[in-house]
Amino acid sequence: MALFQLCFMFLLFTSAAATCNQCVLSKAAFFASSSGLSSGACGYGSLALNMYAGHLAAALPSIYRAGAGCGACYQIRCKNSALCGTTGTTVVVTDLHTDKTNTTSFVLSSRAFRAMALPGKDKQLLSLGIVDVEYKRVPCVYKGQNLALRVEEYSKFPYYLAVKILYQGGQTDILTVDVAQVGQGNWKPMKRNYGVVWDSNQIPTGPLQFRFAINSGFDARYFNTYQVLPKNWVPGVIYNSTVQINDIALDGCTPCKPWT
Repeated sequence: MALFQLCFMFLLFTSAAATCNQCVLSKAAFFASSSGLSSGACGYGSLALNMYAGHLAAALPSIYRAGAGCGACYQIRCKNSALCGTTGTTVVVTDLHTDKTNTTSFVLSSRAFRAMALPGKDKQLLSLGIVDVEYKRVPCVYKGQNLALRVEEYSKFPYYLAVKILYQGGQTDILTVDVAQVGQGNWKPMKRNYGVVWDSNQIPTGPLQFRFAINSGFDARYFNTYQVLPKNWVPGVIYNSTVQINDIALDGCTPCKPWT
Protein backbone atom coordinates (compact mmCIF):
# COMPACT_ATOMS: atom_id res chain seq x y z
CA MET A 1 0.00 0.00 0.00
CA ALA A 2 2.78 2.44 0.92
CA LEU A 3 4.58 1.74 -2.38
CA PHE A 4 1.36 2.32 -4.32
CA GLN A 5 0.77 5.62 -2.49
CA LEU A 6 4.30 6.83 -3.21
CA CYS A 7 3.97 5.91 -6.91
CA PHE A 8 0.65 7.75 -7.05
CA MET A 9 2.17 10.77 -5.34
CA PHE A 10 5.07 10.77 -7.77
CA LEU A 11 2.60 10.92 -10.67
CA LEU A 12 0.81 13.83 -9.00
CA PHE A 13 4.08 15.63 -8.45
CA THR A 14 5.50 15.11 -11.93
CA SER A 15 2.27 16.31 -13.54
CA ALA A 16 2.31 19.42 -11.36
CA ALA A 17 5.98 20.05 -12.13
CA ALA A 18 5.42 19.93 -15.88
CA THR A 19 4.68 23.64 -15.87
CA CYS A 20 7.55 25.90 -14.93
CA ASN A 21 6.47 28.13 -12.05
CA GLN A 22 9.49 30.44 -11.96
CA CYS A 23 9.91 33.90 -13.42
CA VAL A 24 6.50 33.96 -15.07
CA LEU A 25 5.30 37.19 -16.65
CA SER A 26 1.75 38.19 -15.79
CA LYS A 27 -0.33 40.91 -14.16
CA ALA A 28 -1.38 41.58 -10.58
CA ALA A 29 -4.19 43.64 -9.07
CA PHE A 30 -4.97 44.37 -5.43
CA PHE A 31 -7.82 43.98 -2.97
CA ALA A 32 -8.43 46.84 -0.59
CA SER A 33 -9.12 44.67 2.47
CA SER A 34 -6.79 41.91 3.64
CA SER A 35 -9.69 40.35 5.54
CA GLY A 36 -11.37 39.62 2.22
CA LEU A 37 -8.43 37.48 1.15
CA SER A 38 -8.04 35.80 4.54
CA SER A 39 -11.62 34.52 4.53
CA GLY A 40 -11.18 32.94 1.12
CA ALA A 41 -11.14 29.49 -0.44
CA CYS A 42 -8.08 28.18 1.44
CA GLY A 43 -9.92 28.27 4.76
CA TYR A 44 -7.36 30.14 6.84
CA GLY A 45 -9.87 32.68 8.13
CA SER A 46 -8.57 35.48 10.33
CA LEU A 47 -5.42 33.44 11.06
CA ALA A 48 -4.10 34.44 7.62
CA LEU A 49 -3.74 38.04 8.78
CA ASN A 50 -0.76 36.95 10.89
CA MET A 51 0.95 35.20 7.97
CA TYR A 52 3.69 37.17 6.24
CA ALA A 53 2.54 40.38 7.90
CA GLY A 54 -0.67 40.39 5.90
CA HIS A 55 1.06 40.00 2.52
CA LEU A 56 -1.66 37.76 1.12
CA ALA A 57 -2.77 36.81 -2.36
CA ALA A 58 -5.59 35.18 -4.26
CA ALA A 59 -4.28 33.12 -7.16
CA LEU A 60 -5.57 31.72 -10.44
CA PRO A 61 -6.88 28.12 -10.44
CA SER A 62 -3.66 26.96 -12.12
CA ILE A 63 -1.73 28.21 -9.05
CA TYR A 64 -4.43 27.41 -6.47
CA ARG A 65 -4.62 23.84 -7.85
CA ALA A 66 -7.79 22.72 -6.11
CA GLY A 67 -6.34 23.77 -2.75
CA ALA A 68 -2.91 22.15 -3.09
CA GLY A 69 -1.41 25.59 -3.79
CA CYS A 70 -2.76 27.10 -0.57
CA GLY A 71 0.05 28.27 1.68
CA ALA A 72 2.59 28.48 -1.15
CA CYS A 73 4.79 31.58 -1.17
CA TYR A 74 5.65 33.67 -4.22
CA GLN A 75 8.04 36.52 -4.79
CA ILE A 76 6.34 39.09 -6.98
CA ARG A 77 7.78 42.28 -8.43
CA CYS A 78 6.19 44.74 -10.80
CA LYS A 79 7.86 45.71 -14.07
CA ASN A 80 7.30 49.45 -13.81
CA SER A 81 10.86 50.59 -13.04
CA ALA A 82 9.71 54.16 -12.40
CA LEU A 83 7.52 53.07 -9.49
CA CYS A 84 8.77 49.66 -8.37
CA GLY A 85 11.90 48.27 -6.79
CA THR A 86 13.81 45.20 -7.93
CA THR A 87 13.16 43.13 -4.80
CA GLY A 88 9.37 43.03 -4.93
CA THR A 89 7.52 41.34 -2.10
CA THR A 90 6.75 37.83 -0.88
CA VAL A 91 3.11 36.77 -0.56
CA VAL A 92 1.35 33.64 0.64
CA VAL A 93 -1.61 32.20 -1.27
CA THR A 94 -4.75 32.28 0.86
CA ASP A 95 -7.58 32.48 -1.68
CA LEU A 96 -8.74 31.57 -5.19
CA HIS A 97 -8.87 34.22 -7.90
CA THR A 98 -11.03 33.61 -10.96
CA ASP A 99 -10.15 35.53 -14.11
CA LYS A 100 -11.72 34.22 -17.29
CA THR A 101 -9.03 35.92 -19.37
CA ASN A 102 -6.20 34.34 -17.31
CA THR A 103 -4.23 37.57 -17.58
CA THR A 104 -4.14 38.50 -13.89
CA SER A 105 -2.44 35.72 -11.97
CA PHE A 106 -2.69 37.30 -8.51
CA VAL A 107 -4.86 39.69 -6.56
CA LEU A 108 -2.70 40.98 -3.70
CA SER A 109 -3.62 42.55 -0.42
CA SER A 110 -3.09 46.31 -0.66
CA ARG A 111 -0.23 46.00 1.84
CA ALA A 112 1.59 43.53 -0.42
CA PHE A 113 0.83 45.60 -3.53
CA ARG A 114 2.30 48.72 -1.93
CA ALA A 115 5.37 46.78 -0.82
CA MET A 116 6.44 46.39 -4.46
CA ALA A 117 6.81 50.17 -4.79
CA LEU A 118 9.88 52.31 -4.43
CA PRO A 119 9.93 54.48 -1.27
CA GLY A 120 7.26 57.16 -1.51
CA LYS A 121 5.76 55.68 -4.70
CA ASP A 122 3.19 53.35 -3.15
CA LYS A 123 0.19 55.64 -3.65
CA GLN A 124 1.07 56.11 -7.30
CA LEU A 125 1.33 52.36 -7.70
CA LEU A 126 -2.04 51.82 -6.06
CA SER A 127 -3.59 54.35 -8.42
CA LEU A 128 -2.72 52.08 -11.36
CA GLY A 129 -4.91 49.31 -9.98
CA ILE A 130 -3.27 46.60 -12.08
CA VAL A 131 0.39 46.22 -13.08
CA ASP A 132 2.66 43.96 -15.10
CA VAL A 133 4.62 41.63 -12.82
CA GLU A 134 6.94 38.67 -12.85
CA TYR A 135 6.77 36.04 -10.16
CA LYS A 136 8.40 32.85 -8.96
CA ARG A 137 7.65 30.41 -6.17
CA VAL A 138 9.97 30.68 -3.17
CA PRO A 139 10.24 28.79 0.13
CA CYS A 140 7.96 29.91 2.95
CA VAL A 141 9.91 30.82 6.07
CA TYR A 142 8.17 31.18 9.44
CA LYS A 143 10.89 32.14 11.88
CA GLY A 144 10.36 30.59 15.30
CA GLN A 145 7.12 28.90 14.20
CA ASN A 146 6.77 25.17 13.55
CA LEU A 147 4.06 23.50 11.55
CA ALA A 148 0.75 23.69 13.43
CA LEU A 149 -2.68 22.10 13.21
CA ARG A 150 -5.91 23.76 14.23
CA VAL A 151 -8.82 21.47 15.14
CA GLU A 152 -11.87 22.94 13.45
CA GLU A 153 -14.91 23.80 15.59
CA TYR A 154 -17.20 21.37 13.78
CA SER A 155 -14.98 18.40 14.72
CA LYS A 156 -16.82 15.85 16.89
CA PHE A 157 -14.60 14.16 19.46
CA PRO A 158 -13.74 11.33 19.16
CA TYR A 159 -15.42 10.30 15.90
CA TYR A 160 -14.81 13.07 13.39
CA LEU A 161 -11.72 15.26 13.07
CA ALA A 162 -11.09 18.20 10.75
CA VAL A 163 -7.75 19.98 10.97
CA LYS A 164 -6.42 23.12 9.36
CA ILE A 165 -2.72 23.00 8.44
CA LEU A 166 -0.93 26.21 9.41
CA TYR A 167 2.54 27.69 8.86
CA GLN A 168 3.70 25.19 6.26
CA GLY A 169 7.33 26.00 5.53
CA GLY A 170 9.53 25.14 2.59
CA GLN A 171 8.63 25.05 -1.07
CA THR A 172 6.54 21.91 -1.30
CA ASP A 173 2.94 20.79 -1.67
CA ILE A 174 1.19 18.51 0.79
CA LEU A 175 -0.13 15.67 -1.36
CA THR A 176 -1.74 13.41 1.24
CA VAL A 177 -2.34 13.37 5.02
CA ASP A 178 -2.55 10.29 7.26
CA VAL A 179 -3.29 10.06 10.99
CA ALA A 180 -2.35 7.36 13.52
CA GLN A 181 -2.20 6.84 17.26
CA VAL A 182 1.22 7.74 18.62
CA GLY A 183 3.45 4.66 18.66
CA GLN A 184 1.22 2.75 16.23
CA GLY A 185 1.73 2.23 12.51
CA ASN A 186 -1.93 1.81 11.54
CA TRP A 187 -2.20 4.96 9.44
CA LYS A 188 -5.67 6.18 8.46
CA PRO A 189 -6.02 8.43 5.41
CA MET A 190 -7.59 11.85 5.66
CA LYS A 191 -9.11 13.67 2.71
CA ARG A 192 -8.84 17.28 1.65
CA ASN A 193 -12.12 18.90 2.65
CA TYR A 194 -11.12 22.16 1.00
CA GLY A 195 -8.02 24.34 0.89
CA VAL A 196 -5.81 23.58 3.89
CA VAL A 197 -8.55 21.69 5.77
CA TRP A 198 -8.31 17.89 5.93
CA ASP A 199 -10.81 15.59 7.66
CA SER A 200 -11.72 12.00 8.47
CA ASN A 201 -14.39 10.05 10.34
CA GLN A 202 -11.96 7.17 11.00
CA ILE A 203 -9.94 8.67 13.83
CA PRO A 204 -7.79 6.46 16.06
CA THR A 205 -8.05 6.81 19.83
CA GLY A 206 -5.30 8.20 22.03
CA PRO A 207 -2.74 10.91 21.23
CA LEU A 208 -2.38 11.46 17.50
CA GLN A 209 0.50 11.85 15.09
CA PHE A 210 0.30 12.87 11.44
CA ARG A 211 2.14 11.88 8.30
CA PHE A 212 2.28 14.15 5.26
CA ALA A 213 3.31 13.15 1.77
CA ILE A 214 5.19 16.09 0.28
CA ASN A 215 7.01 16.66 -2.99
CA SER A 216 10.70 16.83 -2.08
CA GLY A 217 13.30 17.46 -4.76
CA PHE A 218 12.11 15.60 -7.86
CA ASP A 219 10.35 12.92 -5.78
CA ALA A 220 7.79 12.52 -3.01
CA ARG A 221 8.49 11.52 0.57
CA TYR A 222 6.72 11.16 3.89
CA PHE A 223 7.10 13.81 6.58
CA ASN A 224 6.13 12.80 10.14
CA THR A 225 4.97 15.20 12.84
CA TYR A 226 5.19 12.75 15.79
CA GLN A 227 2.67 13.65 18.52
CA VAL A 228 0.61 16.73 17.73
CA LEU A 229 -2.86 16.20 19.20
CA PRO A 230 -3.34 14.99 22.78
CA LYS A 231 -5.63 12.10 23.68
CA ASN A 232 -8.49 14.46 24.47
CA TRP A 233 -8.14 16.97 21.64
CA VAL A 234 -10.44 19.99 21.71
CA PRO A 235 -12.19 21.69 18.78
CA GLY A 236 -11.09 25.28 18.16
CA VAL A 237 -7.58 24.79 19.58
CA ILE A 238 -4.30 25.22 17.68
CA TYR A 239 -1.72 22.52 18.43
CA ASN A 240 1.90 23.22 17.51
CA SER A 241 4.14 20.43 16.29
CA THR A 242 7.84 20.16 17.07
CA VAL A 243 8.89 20.05 13.40
CA GLN A 244 8.82 22.22 10.30
CA ILE A 245 8.87 21.42 6.57
CA ASN A 246 11.98 22.88 4.95
CA ASP A 247 12.13 20.84 1.74
CA ILE A 248 12.68 22.51 -1.61
CA ALA A 249 10.84 21.13 -4.62
CA LEU A 250 12.90 21.08 -7.82
CA ASP A 251 10.89 21.54 -10.99
CA GLY A 252 13.72 21.50 -13.51
CA CYS A 253 13.02 25.01 -14.76
CA THR A 254 15.82 27.11 -16.20
CA PRO A 255 16.99 29.52 -13.46
CA CYS A 256 16.01 33.10 -14.07
CA LYS A 257 18.19 36.15 -13.65
CA PRO A 258 18.89 36.59 -9.92
CA TRP A 259 16.68 39.00 -8.02
CA THR A 260 18.35 41.47 -5.71
